[in-house]
Amino acid sequence: MQNGDVLSRLRYRLFPDHIVGEILSKSWIDTAIPAIFLVLVLSVYSVILPGFMSMGNLLDISRQLGEISFIVLGLMIVMMAGGIDLSVGSTMALTNFVALALMNMFHWPLYAVIPTVMLVGCLVGLINGVLIGYLRLRAFLTTLAMLIIIRAIVDTLGLAYGRKIGLAFADSAAWDFMGIGFVLGIPVNFAASLVFALIVHIVMTRMRFGWHVLSVGGSRRSAHNAGISVRRTVCMTYVISGFMTSIAGLFYASRLTSVGSDVGVGTEITALTAAVLGGISLGGGRGSVAKALLGTIVVVLLTNGLLRLQLPTGSNSLVLGAVMLLAVGIDVKWVKNRYKLLSRVYVSPTYGILPPMEYKVPGPGSPYQVNDALYRSEPIGLDVVDGAEDIAFDEDDNLYTGSRHGDILRFFAPDYQRHEVYVHIGGQPLAVHMSGDGELHSCVGGMGLYKVTKNREVVKLSDETNRSWFSVIDDSRMRLADDMDFAPDGKIYFSEATIRYDMHDWTVDALEMRGNGRLICYDPKDGSSRTVLPKRGFPNGVCMTGDGESLLFAESWLCRINRYWFAGPKKGTVEIVTDTLPGYPDNIRRSSDGCFWIALVGMRTPALDLACRMPGFRKRMAQRIPFDEWLHPNINTGCVVKIDLDGTVTGALWDTTGEKHPMITSMREHKGHLYLGGIYNNRLGRIPLPNANSNFVDRDFYKAGHQ
Repeated sequence: MQNGDVLSRLRYRLFPDHIVGEILSKSWIDTAIPAIFLVLVLSVYSVILPGFMSMGNLLDISRQLGEISFIVLGLMIVMMAGGIDLSVGSTMALTNFVALALMNMFHWPLYAVIPTVMLVGCLVGLINGVLIGYLRLRAFLTTLAMLIIIRAIVDTLGLAYGRKIGLAFADSAAWDFMGIGFVLGIPVNFAASLVFALIVHIVMTRMRFGWHVLSVGGSRRSAHNAGISVRRTVCMTYVISGFMTSIAGLFYASRLTSVGSDVGVGTEITALTAAVLGGISLGGGRGSVAKALLGTIVVVLLTNGLLRLQLPTGSNSLVLGAVMLLAVGIDVKWVKNRYKLLSRVYVSPTYGILPPMEYKVPGPGSPYQVNDALYRSEPIGLDVVDGAEDIAFDEDDNLYTGSRHGDILRFFAPDYQRHEVYVHIGGQPLAVHMSGDGELHSCVGGMGLYKVTKNREVVKLSDETNRSWFSVIDDSRMRLADDMDFAPDGKIYFSEATIRYDMHDWTVDALEMRGNGRLICYDPKDGSSRTVLPKRGFPNGVCMTGDGESLLFAESWLCRINRYWFAGPKKGTVEIVTDTLPGYPDNIRRSSDGCFWIALVGMRTPALDLACRMPGFRKRMAQRIPFDEWLHPNINTGCVVKIDLDGTVTGALWDTTGEKHPMITSMREHKGHLYLGGIYNNRLGRIPLPNANSNFVDRDFYKAGHQ
């Protein structure tokens, strides 16, 4: 191996580029910016402000946080619908004034004050909602005008009644408890904000209204076309914002009992900065409660520290304005460029090298001698099947196969001319196997492992497995369950070809040549699934060997067949059976003479073999040219090979024209015939096997205890 190849392999082993793409694909990456701000603020203030992390200061911060959180949560809902509410500061001042007037001047009971104040907040929100949602006025200008109007009303009322309210006193223990009380050691308003945050989270993520808000924020035209009442949804977001702001006004009034002219001044800037810094998009359609709360924590800590630093007047607003400007810039650039960046870095090829092929020219005397056996096959289901990846038989010799339309079809013996949709399973069946008790099992792309009972009931067996400890992406979910077989003890071993790509883009995994797949074991006794072999190169076909202790599985992109021992003295070990195949192996099936049939989904080419050692070239190819112009295997040649357990090739069947059976993905021997399937073919095929056992039934392998 040349020095350049050694360095290239070392570089891609030590610097796994794909992790960058996996991190960028996670939804929590949006929270990275406010999290960094939080760590930075805490670190700086802890050093320059003695006592910043003291219990007394933290309690004071939590009270402020409890009040501002209500406002930010309401503003978050408005922003997620694509709007903005600049009137929250004035609304808070108004509800604060109303609460103190009713408690101190008119001595209303608290149970009457609370709903009245909430009603005032909802009324302000309703006015905003009607003007913006129904009359289609600009949200920015409308709420700015409401800010000015309500502030003028509050100032006028304050001049007229502020002195009376300030001199009066509300004799209510419950009112005092709202302002300075504790629940489980934390301030009441902070505890209440956590409860409301949980409620808002449930509404926005689990209820129809939350889905409508996100839809309206994402695209109002699409939401309208989907039957969502856009005007009503927008109006309701402003009503909710007013309601949440009124709660903040109640807690503020009970805590400080002040109707000063500075109440609520600048609160809209604080709330907006917290929302944007937390990752709530100004364009709508994106955000969460957790992000809003994180942004709120950062802003409250920042303002508290600035006050303790006793900076000159205006410094607080200056810093908040700068932070908001930075957050807005990041938000705009991040939304615009995140997925562009992700598309450039997610596909991350690595260095790969394939062993030399076993043959050069498959001439006479070679086990790869070219013939036209597959070309002469008898068609089954011509132009009826579409994407018949695999084949199975029941005890009456009826044939079962899958379809890309999510169906499992049954063709009736003996001529297989009649067919029916046996069951609709939802996704494309990539493997179909008949168990010894006559129940059909299937690996369904994008869905997992399923079973179809004799009563045609579809039963999900497993769609997740144990998550890897150090995996960035959630690999517990099954993306591409591929092939399977039954072990003697009833367990099902099946392959998942890739954990990084889905059914529609599985071929991109070939470009990476990375060990993204795994072998999984499902135990029907307790319904659990666990990964037994991770980091495999597109594991595909799975087939029991017959010794009751091991199985064969294919690694397609490595052109390799492996043997895995799941029991016995060699339990847990893997050995290479053959890695010199001329093509990319797919499914593996038993033959009547004790050997194994292997479908080659495509044939190796010198250009593609060379490209395996050039990850940079493959990455540029993925970025710069369309998919149909990439280097691909030769998929216009159909080939099935037979090997023994030592990896020796004993024969091959061909369709070199590619007219009838190109890109063969599976085959199954049954009573003297070999049946062929292909994931992109419009037919099944059947050819006679002159020297095969005419009584061989693959299904009997399970009844005989795998011996």
